[in-house]
Amino acid sequence: MIGYVTLGTNDLAAHAPFYDAIAAELGYGRMMEFDQFIAWGRMDDPAAGLALSKPWDGEKATHGNGTMVALAAKDPAQVDRLYRIAMDNGARDEGAPGPRGDDGFYAAYFRDPDGNKLNAFCYAPPA
Repeated sequence: MIGYVTLGTNDLAAHAPFYDAIAAELGYGRMMEFDQFIAWGRMDDPAAGLALSKPWDGEKATHGNGTMVALAAKDPAQVDRLYRIAMDNGARDEGAPGPRGDDGFYAAYFRDPDGNKLNAFCYAPPA
């Protein structure tokens, strides 16, 4: 349903490496790049892409209160790696990796250097 998600940034060059590292762990790279905008994903992949952009109106980028982008991981180990990659690349912790509830939902929450909230998650049903 979702084609891509765009997050705002005030420093594209400085903050793009954060998403390079996250995308690489998920098996993706940059698919589009312009002075004001970078997108990660693959044009031939049905999964939604992720983009980082300076606001087109020239105003300061801000994060949305209550807005979050969820990144699908293949298993809890990848959730753990994504969280560590995020922390190592300037993220702020919003919830360390672990089970949430008892239905097998496993997730980690963090904010990118611009304050955008992300989560890495998977379903790992209890045995």
